[in-house]
Amino acid sequence: MSLELIGRDVFCPYCGETISLDIDCSVEMQSYIEDCQVCCRPIVVDVSVDEHGSAEVQVRSENE
Repeated sequence: MSLELIGRDVFCPYCGETISLDIDCSVEMQSYIEDCQVCCRPIVVDVSVDEHGSAEVQVRSENE
């Protein structure tokens, strides 16, 4: 299986700044924590990829 990365811009749930994420579309469902590139707080990233390779990305604060 090959690594398929796409870039997505999302808003940090803490500071509201736009940050860029690289999403691995070779994994159908995933959840991980990534620190905001601006305020350094932990963001939970939930990704689901459909059968066409389109990724839906949702972010939330760690304590939500």
